[in-house]
Amino acid sequence: MSIRLTKEAAAQILSSAKHSSTENQPLRIAAQRNQLTGSISYAMGFDDQQDIDTASQQHGVEIIVAPMSADLLSGVILDFIAVDGETEKQFVFLNPNDPDFVPPSAK
Repeated sequence: MSIRLTKEAAAQILSSAKHSSTENQPLRIAAQRNQLTGSISYAMGFDDQQDIDTASQQHGVEIIVAPMSADLLSGVILDFIAVDGETEKQFVFLNPNDPDFVPPSAK
């Protein structure tokens, strides 16, 4: 699996797990392509691992991905940053497989 978490994203995920009493569950990340536009939508949440899932661990976070999402998530970086001058931080999926993707240096 080639999803990469930044340290900032991992810290926020670990904090969320602690506050929601899901510290012992892995984080499931899923992706689905819109057939009309080609854009990719994302979902994530704490879940039980299934036998068919791929798992990895980064910065103390266990990540699981179902086979149907694996190709869409290949090469993704999950970050937790302020976007477009906002003060509130949010999770951002930097995905070179998404036709709407603009590399951070090109913004």
